Amino acid sequence: MYLPVWPGNPYPLGAIWDGKGTNFALYSENATNVELCLFDSEDQETRISLTEVTTFVWHGYIPGVAPGQRYGFRVDGPYSPQEGHRFNPNKLLIDPYAKALDGEIGHGEAVFGYDWEHPDEDLSFSELDGAALVPKAVVVDDAFDWGEDQLLRIPEHETVIYEMHVKGLTQLHPDVPEDLRGTYGGLGHPATLAYLQSLGITAVELMPIHHFLSQPGHLVSRGLRNYWGYDSICYLAPYSGYSSGQTPGAQVQEFKEMVKALHAGGIEVILDVVYNHTGEGNHLGPTLSLKGIDNAVYYRLVEDDPRYYMDFTGCGNSLNVCHPQVLKLIMDSLRYWVLEMHVDGFRFDLASALARELYEVDSLAAFFDIIHQDPVLSTVKLIAEPWDVGEGGYQVGKFPLLWSEWNGKYRDTIRDFWRGEDSLLAEFAYRFTGSSDLYEANGRNPHASINFITAHDGFTLNDLVSYNEKYNEANGEDNRDGESHNRSWNCGAEGKTDDPTVLALRNRQRRNFLVTLLLSQGVPMIVSGDELGRSQQGNNNVYCQDNELSWIDWDLQESNGILLDFTRQLIYFRRRHPVLRRRKWFQGQAIYGSGVEDLGWYNPDGAEMTEEQWNVGFAKAIGVFLNGEEILARGSQGERVIDESFMIFFNAHYELIEFSFPDNLQQYQWKLLIDTKEPNFVNTEIFFAGDQAVPVSARSIIVLRRF
Repeated sequence: MYLPVWPGNPYPLGAIWDGKGTNFALYSENATNVELCLFDSEDQETRISLTEVTTFVWHGYIPGVAPGQRYGFRVDGPYSPQEGHRFNPNKLLIDPYAKALDGEIGHGEAVFGYDWEHPDEDLSFSELDGAALVPKAVVVDDAFDWGEDQLLRIPEHETVIYEMHVKGLTQLHPDVPEDLRGTYGGLGHPATLAYLQSLGITAVELMPIHHFLSQPGHLVSRGLRNYWGYDSICYLAPYSGYSSGQTPGAQVQEFKEMVKALHAGGIEVILDVVYNHTGEGNHLGPTLSLKGIDNAVYYRLVEDDPRYYMDFTGCGNSLNVCHPQVLKLIMDSLRYWVLEMHVDGFRFDLASALARELYEVDSLAAFFDIIHQDPVLSTVKLIAEPWDVGEGGYQVGKFPLLWSEWNGKYRDTIRDFWRGEDSLLAEFAYRFTGSSDLYEANGRNPHASINFITAHDGFTLNDLVSYNEKYNEANGEDNRDGESHNRSWNCGAEGKTDDPTVLALRNRQRRNFLVTLLLSQGVPMIVSGDELGRSQQGNNNVYCQDNELSWIDWDLQESNGILLDFTRQLIYFRRRHPVLRRRKWFQGQAIYGSGVEDLGWYNPDGAEMTEEQWNVGFAKAIGVFLNGEEILARGSQGERVIDESFMIFFNAHYELIEFSFPDNLQQYQWKLLIDTKEPNFVNTEIFFAGDQAVPVSARSIIVLRRF
């Protein structure tokens, strides 16, 4: 079939339809030939050479090519792995700027650039054509009626994040139509939206939705698949497997409809993005996109042996963020998701890998400098997972302005405190008040700390209090995968039990974790299903479990309804009280002259903590006073913010402890609001006089309001 090819333009990259035809543009420095491959409905391929090259961009304009057209590229050049080049025109390649892909990436020998049977492995050259196993990119029409939709821009200190999986949340939801379960449409469905609104969260953080390698060979051989999606292969395309549509590219419209529905319900959308590596793996991985387009440009290669890849991620490769084109790809992707897809922010997986300009992590790397000055990206929520697996990769507290961080120190400290591990009360106090020791010195505020007890990676909240050991045998790796040091405690019995004493303690511990999390300064993050007591049967690494083990069981709404109600009440309690979500740090002094400081820490006997007591590892009980009349930061219209005041008593000891109020607070009455030995908020009128001792049960929290 003859198609006219006009020179077209080198920018924008990707496939851009202008209403009359489509411009195609692909960046490759070392290629010698680039072919655009168009596929009809019968998968018949038409190859068109792109002969125009401008600043390493191969481009051409095809009149008449319209949305719905499926395409790919074949790129020729040197095949010399020892020099870092892996061009192979037998492999159909995914456009890194594709906005939609049609179908999944298949597993088979034909997607590899080398001959499986050759003794030199990747040094050999494969003659097999990979087109049948590679999804085709789709030309899309970006037009969409957003109406009045815009980014919600909920202030960080008012944010409550709900980390979730698009498929896992609704796959079993009885009130979502079957054809929408596990899809973008299912997440935007009124039944799902009503649940999220009733929970009180302000943002969903979606596990990866960039199109990813779902069927890597090591999982296919075990009858499993990549469920989590941390193997991105196309950074502008929403994963087609979460679409209910039957036409190529339908997922783009569905994703936009989902965002629009969530925004209408007052809920922001944050994407978990994986720009640190791709699903092409190491030198033995498949050739699907960047590896075949220009391996030496897009990946970090070992300097003195470029056959191999630098791997700061544990996934086989690392993107070459030192190269301007790779930075451009990442930035173009991020802007696209904000401007065209209306997402409200990003959580960057293994973000330390993005900061590596050479080998050391540099917090002023080009990536962060570019974002800092970008007029679009500098205004959205930016969350770092502040570590990678390379040397010096643990960077909690070291990211620059504008960034929040998953606070791994918060998780570890709070887990240790409630399991009774020897730890310093000073560490607990820092974490509870926003981790000023990590974030204040470089100009950031408490919301820089994303506080979490659990995340997708690790035990669920239920399993955290039910298992001492991981049980990952279902993953087929002989229980070698997943974290072995979980800081968990089974409360006296491993796994499932009928022992009422153990079950009561587990329930109390779940409430202790939730209360601590939602009353801490910073931004709380809850993992979907924790509010329902969801279990993964001790599996702490369900990355390959696309089944009931990972999906939310909505029957838990009835069996664990008490926990769900408790969580809802906690979230709304936090949202009602600005003293629990301050914009600025505590000062430890009276700001407006009430004579009582904005924050106070006390021993069970009511005396202020001494320097020596802060550093005693065996101490397990502490009280904190939060003064709602001494909030420094003004409201959105400059008004003074005044709240109620609270006393919180924490007892992680194995015996009951009586707490006394400090002398300067004994003139008040105190109303009991929360006692975590009870399954619900306290509904009866229970008061304590200021000179009265307050009994706090073993491993419990009591919250009182000054009256």
